[in-house]
Amino acid sequence: MNTEQLNKIATGKGFIAALDQSGGSTPKALKLYGIEESAYKNDAEMFDLVHAMRTRIVTSKAFDGRRILGAILFEATMDRQIDGVDAATYLWERKQVVPFLKVDKGLAAAADGVQLMKPMPELDALLARAKAKGIFGTKMRSVIDAANEKGIAAVLDQQFAVGQQIFNAGLVPIIEPEVSIGAADKKEAEALLKKGFIERLNALPADTKVMLKLTIPDVDGFYNELVAHPKVVRVVALSGGYSRDDANARLARNPGVIASFSRALTEGLSAQQSDADFDAALDTATEAIHRASSN
Repeated sequence: MNTEQLNKIATGKGFIAALDQSGGSTPKALKLYGIEESAYKNDAEMFDLVHAMRTRIVTSKAFDGRRILGAILFEATMDRQIDGVDAATYLWERKQVVPFLKVDKGLAAAADGVQLMKPMPELDALLARAKAKGIFGTKMRSVIDAANEKGIAAVLDQQFAVGQQIFNAGLVPIIEPEVSIGAADKKEAEALLKKGFIERLNALPADTKVMLKLTIPDVDGFYNELVAHPKVVRVVALSGGYSRDDANARLARNPGVIASFSRALTEGLSAQQSDADFDAALDTATEAIHRASSN
């Protein structure tokens, strides 16, 4: 584990950029960026276009380690190059941004008010490849739609089991059980989630380090105990469908929690913008998210 990268993530002032849209979410991401589905004929062309979008973002002068601590990549991005350099190497050596990798393979069918992650039989091989490419940590997403005790326990059990596997491979796992912002009992789900987190964090081996990626809670400061937990490197927040302004305002009321925004980061960016306008829009977004994360 890279000590310099660990220190940056643990203590740095800034946020983590989520640039990890996968097959299912890429068409929506491209559409928001001003590229319609008619612009590509197959998945290969689609992924070329989204890689061009991500390349434009990370090569922008508005994207660097002064405000952005880390960036989460999709597997296909990790396997590509930016400006002739492997993507993870480019992020760290050129931008001083710590590289992470999305490792989950999507969501299973809903049951007990949640969606678990699909099985990941090739995870060990992926982790070995990621480590060889200079990836620092990983992220994996489950979804919680209701305050169902059985379902939330299943999500946490799966996340912690896979998280230990990732940590044992020499990477820092980001555990991400997203609570849907539209859940009728979101507040109650978050109470069950926090209780389950504390129990499982306390049970981890002493040297284990994890990160948590959570929906911004309904009660301000609700995750303070998780932020302060000795086995938690950092608690980061997803934007979850809130607009950037709304997500930033909510985040700023949660001390110690920093952003890990995807759609809220790229809101307002367009393929049709000139480079100057693109850089200005990204700079505005980056500065606003950085301020909200410096609480």
